[in-house]
Amino acid sequence: MRISVELVPRNIESLHEQLVQVTDYCPSADTINIPDVLRFDLRSWQACAQAKRLFEHAIPHIRAMDVDLKIPLKQGPYLRSHDIREVLVVTGDAPVDMSYKVYGSSAIDVIKKLRLELPEVKIYAALDPYRQSFVAERDYALQKLEAGATGLFTQPFFDVRLMEVYADLLAGIEVFWGVTSVTSPRSARYWKTRNKVFFPASFEPTLAWNRALARDALSFVRERDANIYFMPIRTDVKSYLEGIL
Repeated sequence: MRISVELVPRNIESLHEQLVQVTDYCPSADTINIPDVLRFDLRSWQACAQAKRLFEHAIPHIRAMDVDLKIPLKQGPYLRSHDIREVLVVTGDAPVDMSYKVYGSSAIDVIKKLRLELPEVKIYAALDPYRQSFVAERDYALQKLEAGATGLFTQPFFDVRLMEVYADLLAGIEVFWGVTSVTSPRSARYWKTRNKVFFPASFEPTLAWNRALARDALSFVRERDANIYFMPIRTDVKSYLEGIL
């Protein structure tokens, strides 16, 4: 079983502070995964190079829509020179700044490209349990695996019962199951409208409820010898992680 924590790379200083907090309050974590957030200057692969100073594994997110399929992957030399051997391919959200150039490449095409250009790198693909039907999402994930991915990272779950359904659908596949913190009504509305999330009847936008979910998800993962990642949002790493393990 592996435990990862997803951190947002605002800058080197704040990233380092969060990394130290993870070592203090989630000592079982051996992996950091980092999204590529366009509004920040620090790219995910650069942040992962920093994370590898404290953690054995660091997994940058690669936004498929940013990748030009006609030229070698621009991150390739950096990944190799910093011994970053795992990546997560996500489709990516459209940029707010329309001057930022995107190519609209699909996750499947970018996974194929990575497999050819960086055969030593382990590729994870994304699974979103809320955007479409169970079977349609499972089949889309299988297409990514056929393209060259060897495992999956899920978008955050908010109900262990739903995780159990997907565990049956994804039997035999390596999965990092995700959980996050939703601690305000406004944040809950965002997840409902933007990500089509449906919360269980027991849901409360409190840190206590989210910690309890994280502990339940951790038990679920341990029973299956699977992997998990924690994703603190709008709460500091210490407040969220302290007491989960």
